[in-house]
Amino acid sequence: MSKINLASAATLRTPSDLVARGLAPAADLPDLERVAARYAVAVTADMAALIDTEDPDDPIARQFIPSAAELISRDGESADPIGDHVHSPVAGIVHRYPDRVLFKLVHVCAVYCRFCFRREMVGPGKANALPQPAYDGALDYIRAHKEIWEVILTGGDPLMLSPRRLAEVMTDLAAIDHVRIIRIHTRVPVADPARITREMVSALKIDGATTWVALHANHVRELTAKARAACAAMIDAGIPMVSQSVLLRGVNDDAATLEALMRGLVECRIKPYYLHHGDLAPGTSHLRTTLEHGQQVMRELRGSVSGLCQPDYVIDIPGGHGKAPVGPNYLSRDDSSSNLNSFSRTDSSFQANSFSQEGDHDAETRYRVVDYCGDVHLYPPKS
Repeated sequence: MSKINLASAATLRTPSDLVARGLAPAADLPDLERVAARYAVAVTADMAALIDTEDPDDPIARQFIPSAAELISRDGESADPIGDHVHSPVAGIVHRYPDRVLFKLVHVCAVYCRFCFRREMVGPGKANALPQPAYDGALDYIRAHKEIWEVILTGGDPLMLSPRRLAEVMTDLAAIDHVRIIRIHTRVPVADPARITREMVSALKIDGATTWVALHANHVRELTAKARAACAAMIDAGIPMVSQSVLLRGVNDDAATLEALMRGLVECRIKPYYLHHGDLAPGTSHLRTTLEHGQQVMRELRGSVSGLCQPDYVIDIPGGHGKAPVGPNYLSRDDSSSNLNSFSRTDSSFQANSFSQEGDHDAETRYRVVDYCGDVHLYPPKS
């Protein structure tokens, strides 16, 4: 792999840089140096410009400015909280689901999020990119597994690659007949939108496969005019976009803030995709909400914005068992009905037998359905 074009010199990379810019108190410097010795720090000029230094609880600062709270690890936290290693058959590949793989090309980002689930795997001291022999081995693995329909480029941030190198990667993947979708997970359009040049957009479009881009944004203030223009450049070129966000305490863990973010994304022609519950990465407990709180926020969001603005609230099951939807459940069996039938619970949904055990096709199970206001209704309704 070729060298990665790192962010501009204006990127703040040390606690001393942050203190000098007024983004962290000088009194915190010793603790922040301890954090930086373990976890990468980088705040681009675009992100730094969004931080309100007069607000001690600024939601942008909470995402990117290190905190002494990161030195505290809690029970259950893990250096590999979603189990990448368990499902990595060869270097650079994570094959957790049959039809898709993660292809981890790079180990650097434009900015380093304080809640990152790969915080032990990226940043200074790690290799910048997958070595060429490992890259070749990853392609061989994808070629050999014809069930792989989608390749998800991640890392690190794949848009840290130069347009030339990214075009080579896209060409290599599109040449594999059974790979039909190439999805890129990135924060670059909001963190360093100047990177989204005509050359970068051209590199993303490829004959032989369809490109999707998943943007990571957590607060509507990240959708600056420059960020919106960067996203529009890709969408106008025919590249569809979805979003991924993380539910973060003090950043976006209320319905009004999430509503503004989701509406902002849809206005940018970006479909909200996932709202992730915070992963159990070391030193991130101060940014995690409870699942109960997340479900309540999603209930409120359901009643305030259209379906276009609704992401799936999901949790990555620790140990590498994949994602599960954990949004509020609006459906339950009405036990007052006289013709209830058996049902079984799976990991993520109810499976109901619509017919009676005697084969009466007219006897349907009756359910209680909760609407967005919290009112309960019977389905089918009683005559």
